[in-house]
Amino acid sequence: MSRTYQTTGIILKGIPFQEADRLVTLLSPDYGLIRAIVPGARKQKSRLRGRSELFVINELLIAKGRSLDKITQANTLESYPGLSKDLGKLAAAQYLAELVLNLALDDLPQVEVYELFNEHLRRLEKMSLAESLYGYLAQAVFHLLAIAGIGPQVHRCCVTQEELNPNFHDPSWCVGFSFDAGGLINLRIRDKEKNNTNPIVLPIINQRLKATELTILQHLNESSLPHPYKILPATILDSDFIVPWLKVEHLLRNYAEYQLGRSFRSVTLIDSLPTAEF
Repeated sequence: MSRTYQTTGIILKGIPFQEADRLVTLLSPDYGLIRAIVPGARKQKSRLRGRSELFVINELLIAKGRSLDKITQANTLESYPGLSKDLGKLAAAQYLAELVLNLALDDLPQVEVYELFNEHLRRLEKMSLAESLYGYLAQAVFHLLAIAGIGPQVHRCCVTQEELNPNFHDPSWCVGFSFDAGGLINLRIRDKEKNNTNPIVLPIINQRLKATELTILQHLNESSLPHPYKILPATILDSDFIVPWLKVEHLLRNYAEYQLGRSFRSVTLIDSLPTAEF
C-alpha cells in the first residue's frame, strides 16, 4: 500500500507546531478533512510558508504518518487575496471555515462541501462595499447547513406541516422559529388548541419572524443572493427601509450553534466590528 497520496485541498486552519513546522487542517474533495504537518513552514525562506496560509488551494503530495500526515509537496492553484485586505470579509471567511470544520467529515469524499465553500469564498471576495456581508453570510450558512442535512425547515410548520406564507397585511403577524423542532412554528396553533382536551405541546420558540424576515429566509435556498427589492412587496419599500440581514444571519448562526452543540470563536471578531464593516 502506498505511503503517499495526492489530492487538492484548501487550508481551513493552521497553528504553530514544534519549532518551525505548521499543523494545518485542510478540506479535500477526495478525502474530506485532513490534518497534516507542513515541515519548516514557519521558516522565513520556506517554499511552503505561503502555501500553508489560510484559504490557499494547493495540489498536494502527502505522506502518511502514524498519527499525523506530512505535506511533502504543494503547488498553489488558487487563493483569495481579497479576503485579507478587508477585515470584515476575512472575519466572515474564518467563520465559514469554522462552520465547515464542524460539518465536513474525515476520510470521506466531501466534493459538494468543498465546492460550495469555495463558491461562497469567491462571492465574499468579489462583493462590493455597497452590499451587506451579513446577507452573504446568511446565505452561505443556509447552503452549508442544507448540504450537511441539518438545514432548517422554512416553508412549512414543523408541527402541523402546513405551508406558511408571509402576511404583510397584518402588522402584528409573525411566525415562530424553534431550534429544537428544526424550523418554523405556526404560533396560531395555540389559539386553535385552546378548547382541545389534548392540546398540541409546542416546542420552545427561540425567535419570532416578521413577514419581511420570513420572506428573506425562504429565498436563501436560491443559487444567488436574493435581492430584497425583487422579493418584497413595493408597499413596504421606502427610503427608510432597512433589510433585516443582521436578524436573519443571527438566527441561522444561533441555529447552527444549537445543532452542532458548540459556539463559533470567529463570531466574536464579527460582532466586535463596526456595523459599517458589514
